[in-house]
Amino acid sequence: MSEQIKIKKSTLYLFGIIIFVAFLSYIILRGGNSPTNDVVAAKIEGEYQKIVLGIKDFNYYPNTISVQNNMPVRVYLDSSVQGCFRSFTIKDFGIAKNLPTPNDYVEFTPTKKGTYGFACGMGMGTGKLIVE
Repeated sequence: MSEQIKIKKSTLYLFGIIIFVAFLSYIILRGGNSPTNDVVAAKIEGEYQKIVLGIKDFNYYPNTISVQNNMPVRVYLDSSVQGCFRSFTIKDFGIAKNLPTPNDYVEFTPTKKGTYGFACGMGMGTGKLIVE
């Protein structure tokens, strides 16, 4: 006699949700460990340094940026940036601002040399700011 295994629909749905969450976690974590470690210098435009961030491999790009100390910095997010990535934070500088359009920016003046992290409001997208 062959035994037949009966699986409830709710069990199948639960299994599907678990697979989906695992896949989504993989995508997000892979983006957070992006191998793009090239340092890009901010562009000097008049009296401030301009940084334009986009998205590449599910993370901010460029991912590591150098700026000069004691000179204002403006950070813009281009049109490829969507969702929570538009909520930009640099905790060490007390910056937490939503930048809804590519014309919006956050401005600050770094006054201490070092390496500082930046991220989206949820911490999913990250990067480094090197003040030289």
